Amino acid sequence: MSIISQMVDDVTIPVTPVTVSDVKWYAIRTRSRHEKVAARELDAQRIPVFLPLVTSVRQWSDRRTKVEMPLFPGYAFVRVDYLSGERVRVLRTTGVVDFVGHKPEGSSIPDEQIESIRTILIRNVPVKDHPFLNVGQRIRVRNGALMGVEGILVAVKGTRQLIISVEPIRRSLCISLDDYQVENVSGAASKHAE
Repeated sequence: MSIISQMVDDVTIPVTPVTVSDVKWYAIRTRSRHEKVAARELDAQRIPVFLPLVTSVRQWSDRRTKVEMPLFPGYAFVRVDYLSGERVRVLRTTGVVDFVGHKPEGSSIPDEQIESIRTILIRNVPVKDHPFLNVGQRIRVRNGALMGVEGILVAVKGTRQLIISVEPIRRSLCISLDDYQVENVSGAASKHAE
């Protein structure tokens, strides 16, 4: 018996059938500057991982370079069944500290929030950090490149902006809603961005 199989046999975890409804997105906290390492290793283990990256220009004394930086430093997202053996595999991954949330098992993140972040990044919409908001009206963009993206509508210095919050990691994104039509998520009333 090889060393690898002996190590696996010592930590055998009962496997329970996983249904699609058991698989959810969770935020994981990583060691400082280990987001990419953790994401690569999770991907190699075939655990669905999402590490939102944004391009940033860094200035050194002799050159300027574009660098991909984590949108949420210290965090990544995994799609797992928390009660399965995948949880242990995630926690044993290099750079992973813990699952994030108020519950011992972490708090799951709605698929819509992850998809909203992906949509914004795929369409290269400029984003900036924004303080986390607990209150505000949830809206959905009705047209343009951001059609279907949901978040919280706020007014900043006379302009309308959309805040997308990821509650377990207490982080938010802020994008300008110029030229976008928005509607209340409950569908009660439509509003148009000025």
